[in-house]
Amino acid sequence: MLSTLKPKSIWQIFNDICKIPHPSHHEQMITKYIVDFANTHHIHCELDKVGNILLTKPASKGMENCPSIALQAHMDMVPQKNEGTVHDFTIDPIQPYVDGEWVKAKGTTLGADNGIGLASALAVLIDPTIEHGPIEVLVTTSEETGMHGAFGLQPNWLKSHYLINTDSEDEGEIFTGCAGGVDFTSTFAVAYAVIPEKHDCYISISLKGLKGGHSGCDIHLGRGNAIKLMARFLAEYAQDVSFRLADIKGGSLRNAIPREAFVEMTLSKQDLPQLESIIKQYQTILNDELGHVEPSIQISLAEVTSDKVKRVLTIEHQNKIINYLHAAPNGVVRMSDQLHGVVETSLNLGIVNIVENQLNTHYLIRSQVDSAKDAVVSTLISLSQLTNANYEISGGYSGWEPNLNSGLLQLAKDKYYEIFSQKAKIMVIHAGLECGLFKQAYPNMDMISIGPTIVSPHSPDERVNIQSVIRYWELLIAILKSATQLK
Repeated sequence: MLSTLKPKSIWQIFNDICKIPHPSHHEQMITKYIVDFANTHHIHCELDKVGNILLTKPASKGMENCPSIALQAHMDMVPQKNEGTVHDFTIDPIQPYVDGEWVKAKGTTLGADNGIGLASALAVLIDPTIEHGPIEVLVTTSEETGMHGAFGLQPNWLKSHYLINTDSEDEGEIFTGCAGGVDFTSTFAVAYAVIPEKHDCYISISLKGLKGGHSGCDIHLGRGNAIKLMARFLAEYAQDVSFRLADIKGGSLRNAIPREAFVEMTLSKQDLPQLESIIKQYQTILNDELGHVEPSIQISLAEVTSDKVKRVLTIEHQNKIINYLHAAPNGVVRMSDQLHGVVETSLNLGIVNIVENQLNTHYLIRSQVDSAKDAVVSTLISLSQLTNANYEISGGYSGWEPNLNSGLLQLAKDKYYEIFSQKAKIMVIHAGLECGLFKQAYPNMDMISIGPTIVSPHSPDERVNIQSVIRYWELLIAILKSATQLK
């Protein structure tokens, strides 16, 4: 059905992209597709040492003296699926479908982040009707797991002074700044003991049904973090039952709000009715507190066979894990004083698991202010030291400082009003766009970010609004056509 949508070229290319597995760090096939695309259409194409791709197209006749503009997108997508969905992101295609005004995917993330932006940039290269100056298309690698392509971008490769990033997710908004970020991983060894003799009941507890979402764009919406809610249950409610914890896990990406968390435990059969009652009580509490934003949240219990649980954590390490996760900060830390309604600083506890006798937790911290970001890191260091945990800080990047005097921004504002008879909103996004890193290699580059409306990126509820793709395309083409106005 995507073939019936407009702009036809974007949707045809996006449909091709959906057929090609391209989660982060598995981008060989999408790279081959882009290179083959360039060769088929006689477009100059280069790859750098980290896997970024640069495609170039000469100016339209009569526009040779216009400044060059780079269009930029990343090639990877976030791999998230619903429980029960059978899908291997490294080999299986995404299955997009039209649902009213939206395009969605069957049981998985759609990859409209940033597949629509990538498709639009490639569509510009093959559309002979578009008037434009010299065009560069930069496609970066592994943006979703640490912006590896942007970190590796070399100076003097691009010739353009202007760049349009296509990775924002609200049509009608022009972004001119973004938050910086840093990854924080905390680990500590755990010890095990034999299952107590009286524990003849083996239990799995699941907390599911949350919306999840993007840890930057959605962090202020009050959605539940499944890891934190499970930790709260274990710390505040389950202590009324004499249980022993065997395993805990939750989340799958440090930049996605966790939608699910699971624990395995043992207890005496005679305590099972009390545990069932406590779970019902907690379900009522969750419904009362979060029901308006998380209407499908569910905590449930299931008995498992004894062969599923071979050992339990020592009491010391059980308490250590529960207290650590319950005390771990998460969510919005501070709203911006200068930008109304914009989050200044936040963090997301995105992953917890026990692997090879080691508890692992993964956070992503974001902030418009580097010192505030450092303060959150300091808090996590203190928490780690209190629990004798090891920690690692990695992937740090600065934010993209707004430039309200940008010539490209002014042109985009003018064209938006000219086309749609309304003013575009000028925004700073609380998410990591690659523009901040581009500034390191190209400090004088004039940049903006635009895109269609994408709801719930980084979750299986991801969807892109069809009409917004049309409006985004009209704005993009108008900017390129008016490149003569840029100096």
